[in-house]
Amino acid sequence: MIRALYDWMFRLAGHRHADKALGGIAFIESSFFPIPPDVMLIPMVMANRARWWQFALICTLASVAGAVLGYAIGALAYEWLGKPILTFYGKEAAFAELADTYNSEWGLLAVFAGAVTFLPYKLFTIFSGTTGLNFALFIGISIIGRGLRFFLVAFLLFKFGAPIQTFVERWLGPLFFLGLVLLVGGFVAIKYVI
Repeated sequence: MIRALYDWMFRLAGHRHADKALGGIAFIESSFFPIPPDVMLIPMVMANRARWWQFALICTLASVAGAVLGYAIGALAYEWLGKPILTFYGKEAAFAELADTYNSEWGLLAVFAGAVTFLPYKLFTIFSGTTGLNFALFIGISIIGRGLRFFLVAFLLFKFGAPIQTFVERWLGPLFFLGLVLLVGGFVAIKYVI
């Protein structure tokens, strides 16, 4: 299934509306879609290397806009779903303590790590909304992290071309699997921390 999604996105990269599709994929990846926009970014940069910075900018802006959706999902889902469950189990205080720790000590670092690596960024956008991480700081660190990631990938493709594309395509499966393990592991860790 992942390979089929990858191939579909790769074909989409050659479409005349590829810029819009790239923005759409970057947007939804930040909140729920499993495939990173790099899958479209790579062939688009390879096809038109002079526009590398424009493609990176589209990815960055759309991804941060999608992060706002992820944040909203976390905030809204917590109010109507998460909070009643925590109340039922008497875990509001434990969650409040976890939220305080996340918001004061390691939340911005977690968002940055998710923004620049292949860690599931959507997990951090949603969890940040759930805990009420400072929204302005969340947006700022998202812009820096996502910008660093997409501009670096696009620049490396502009500069070095095919060898970078080969690496990403070769390791797509293991990178996706690692991201999935980290996503599930994150939820398991949250369950046992609370």
